[in-house]
Amino acid sequence: MNEFMMFSLVPLTVAIIISMTCALLGNFLVLRRQSLIGDAISHVALPGIVVSFLITGTLASLAMMLGAGVAALVTVVLIELIRRLGRVEGSAAMGVVFTSLFALGVLLLEWHGAGGVHLDVEHALYGNLESLIWFEGSGLGALFDPVALADLPPQLGRAAWVGLVVVTFVVVMRRPLVLASFDPDFAASMRARPALVDLLLVTLVAVAAIAAFEAVGSIIVIAMFVCPAAAARLMTNRLGAQIAWSQGFAVAAAVVGYLLAGEAPRWLGFEASLSAAGMIATVAGLILLAACLFGPCRARTGSAQRA
Repeated sequence: MNEFMMFSLVPLTVAIIISMTCALLGNFLVLRRQSLIGDAISHVALPGIVVSFLITGTLASLAMMLGAGVAALVTVVLIELIRRLGRVEGSAAMGVVFTSLFALGVLLLEWHGAGGVHLDVEHALYGNLESLIWFEGSGLGALFDPVALADLPPQLGRAAWVGLVVVTFVVVMRRPLVLASFDPDFAASMRARPALVDLLLVTLVAVAAIAAFEAVGSIIVIAMFVCPAAAARLMTNRLGAQIAWSQGFAVAAAVVGYLLAGEAPRWLGFEASLSAAGMIATVAGLILLAACLFGPCRARTGSAQRA
C-alpha cells in the first residue's frame, strides 16, 4: 500500500482527471466534427513551450503555460485566416497549421537538445507521468496529513482545477453549447450566441491541453479528445448517455493503460516498464476499435441503429 501511495496514486489520479476532462470536451468536438482542433492545439503547445524557454531560460510551469497559451491563440487565428483567405475547409487549414508548427517545435527541441537541457521530444510526446512521486505518501494517513498533502506534485492541483472549470462550463452553458453544436443557425436565431460559445469551447480545449501537456504529454491529450467521445457516439444517440459513456471509457483507458504499462512487461518476462502515456492512449484506441466493431449505433441505418 505504501508503495502504491508513493509511486502510483498521483500519476494514476492525474491520468484519470485529465482523461475525463479531455473526454468531456471531446464530446462536443466530435458532434461538431472538429476533433482535429484538440489535436492541433496539443501539437502547437510544443513550439510555444520551447519559445517560452528560449525567452525566459526557465522551465517554470507558469512560463510554459503562458508560452503554450500564446501558441494556441496564434493557432486559432492562423486556422481562421487560412480558412477564410485560402477558401479551404477547416480540417485542411488545421492540418496545415498544426503539422507546420509541431515540426517547428521538434526542430527547436532538437536544436536545444545539444545544450543538455532537460527538454526533449520524448518528454513532449509522453509527458512526465511516472515522475509524479508523492514522497510523503507513506500510507492512508497521509491523505489526512496537511504536511503530506502540501507535498503533492503541483500537476495534480492544476489538473483538478482545470477539470472543475470544464465541468462548470459544461453545466452552466449546457443549453447554448448543445444548440451551437447541433444547429448553429438555430442557436443564433435563439440568441444563444454560437460564436461566443465556440470561442469559449476552443479556449477551454486549449487550457485543458496546456494543463495536461507537462504531466502527460501530447499523446494522451490527443487520444482523449477523440477516442472516448467517438466510442461513446457509437454506443448511444442521446447526448447525456454519450457523455456518461465517454467518462466511463476515459476512466477505463486511464486505469487499464496505467496498470498494463507497469505489469504487462513483467508478464512477458521483461524487467523494464512501458510508457504509461503511450499505453493509456493505446487502450483508448482499442476501446474505440471495439465500439466500431460492436457498438449498437455503429451503423446509421439498419438493425444496428434501431437497436
